[in-house]
Amino acid sequence: MIGKHVSSKGTRTRLLQAAEALFVEHGYEAMSLRQITMQAGANIAAVNYHFGGKEALVRELLSHRLDRLNRERERLLAACERACGEQAPDVATVLGVLFVPALRMARAGGPASMRLLGRVYSDPSPFIRGYLHEHYRSVFEGFFAAFERALPHVPRHELGVRLQFSLRALSGVLAGGHLDELIAAICIGGPVDDTRLLSRVVAMIAPMLTTPFGQAAHDGAVERVMRLAAALPEPERDRPVPGAPKPDAWELPWPTQAVCR
Repeated sequence: MIGKHVSSKGTRTRLLQAAEALFVEHGYEAMSLRQITMQAGANIAAVNYHFGGKEALVRELLSHRLDRLNRERERLLAACERACGEQAPDVATVLGVLFVPALRMARAGGPASMRLLGRVYSDPSPFIRGYLHEHYRSVFEGFFAAFERALPHVPRHELGVRLQFSLRALSGVLAGGHLDELIAAICIGGPVDDTRLLSRVVAMIAPMLTTPFGQAAHDGAVERVMRLAAALPEPERDRPVPGAPKPDAWELPWPTQAVCR
């Protein structure tokens, strides 16, 4: 009886591990129950027995990885706000609150943990987007409010777009398979502790939130390039591939209700 219980628990763990590896590598829509069960050395009946299906399996995986992370982020944000007193934490501090718990999780769980976070926040699947909105909406809203206090001059909708753009860009990088190479590049070939590593990430992300729109230098540079582009001969257009699907419209990755109301 004990051996059967241990075997059942082992199957459940292997299914979660297989689902995590496949989700990180391929995304939610591209992974199948057949792939999960083959990698876990189990069968579809085992998925139904332990979880009830693919969606329930992934829900448990995400809850296991994200619940504790987001609780730590909320606790750390509250601590920073108490430490700052009447003055709101600045952009670098709020970004640090997002990044420090994630790096600590990666140190405990390995680089795959960071890739998982990147995949979660960049995966376009309606199921993943819906799960994040349903379970972590209060977290998104709490951090959005913190960014609003840090950047009171930025209109709400513009701030939402900036956060969507900058954090999705970072998530896409983290989801890639070359995280070690990226960290080495950020470290510029030398030893860098976690504080300086995250400081450099913040230095790259913060200007995406703070640089004002409509700067004359930016406008002038783009206008010059547009004039040069218009003066070039018209390029030959690629012929459409028969039967090729039309590209999907670009959508904001975070729930817009949480950031752009």
